[in-house]
Amino acid sequence: MDLSFKLLYSAVAIVLTFVAFVPYIRSILAGVTKPHVFSWVIWGTTTVIVFFAQLEAKGGMGAWPIGVSGAIATFIAVLAFVKRADISITLTDWSFFLVALASLPFWYLTSNPLWAVVVLTIVDLLGFGPTIRKAYDFPHEENMLFFLLFMARNTFAILALEHYSVTTVLFPCSVSGACLVLLILVSYRRRVVYA
Repeated sequence: MDLSFKLLYSAVAIVLTFVAFVPYIRSILAGVTKPHVFSWVIWGTTTVIVFFAQLEAKGGMGAWPIGVSGAIATFIAVLAFVKRADISITLTDWSFFLVALASLPFWYLTSNPLWAVVVLTIVDLLGFGPTIRKAYDFPHEENMLFFLLFMARNTFAILALEHYSVTTVLFPCSVSGACLVLLILVSYRRRVVYA
């Protein structure tokens, strides 16, 4: 595919990243959305590391939206902590975080970014655990549009990749699937909670 299309897809993915995050951040600041701080710590950490792994695996401009997303996710973790959103941190949450950090020496020892991406994708998906737990109990505290936009963003990020491999595609594809599961859960629970 022509590189100009790849650049366009990357630009659309980055714009969708901002379109998703700006209202989400405003919603946090307004006290409407109360994200789980440790989910965002995990997502920020894993996304930044995956960004570097995708770059090493020649993902090119398709990795850029992941890098932007990692930086903003880290900012949301800080914002969630400062705003005292959901700061309950369990032993399981710490375990997810430590496994995410353990992927770095694992990548170094294997000299292969694929294994880091596999570990980080699993950790990132497990990082949805605290948010899914919270969304089940408090479905109206989650912003569905945010997760819908992230599904679209990841689709464009995949289209923008300059090289397709498990290393470059696994993470954005898996995160899209997790967003879909969360959307279905929140939609269902919103109907049940007020039924």
